[in-house]
Amino acid sequence: MSTPVKTLQTKRLVLRQCRFDDFEPYCAFYASDRSRYRGGPQDRLAAWQTFAAESGNWSLRGYGAFAVEEKQTGAFCGMVGPTFAEGWPEPEISWLMMDGFEGRGFAREAAQASLRFAFNTLGWTTAISLVLEGNERSMALAERLGATFERKHDLFGSPGRIYRHNPQLYRLSDGSEVRDA
Repeated sequence: MSTPVKTLQTKRLVLRQCRFDDFEPYCAFYASDRSRYRGGPQDRLAAWQTFAAESGNWSLRGYGAFAVEEKQTGAFCGMVGPTFAEGWPEPEISWLMMDGFEGRGFAREAAQASLRFAFNTLGWTTAISLVLEGNERSMALAERLGATFERKHDLFGSPGRIYRHNPQLYRLSDGSEVRDA
């Protein structure tokens, strides 16, 4: 089942398919300690496998995380969007931002668009964000998105927290679907 990757736009961002040139900043993220809450640090091969898995979700599940691009500069900012990785308890909205793009509201803007996409276009009735213990910035972002802490969860030996998103905050009132860019 190969599904074309949707493209979404927000005021400052384009949420699009991954491109090969996104890999170098993605690899740099995974080579650094900044990736400790995402299974890193990883060597180049492991980072490639993670990058390919992110991209492959679109073919396997019909949805996946979007590459986030800043409209003003065209820079690759991170990966945000709906995912349901093997071993996860249920569908998730995930996020990771590249160095230099944190603290600017990009993750929140992209996650809000992804939540609208998941609830309105994909028809999800529920979504979580799974945040590893110690990742205070991601916990704060989940709460800013209106998610509530539900319970602790152990993910492959790493303690984490499940935050439950409220679909009512993101459903379009007219029942329409999120439009492509």
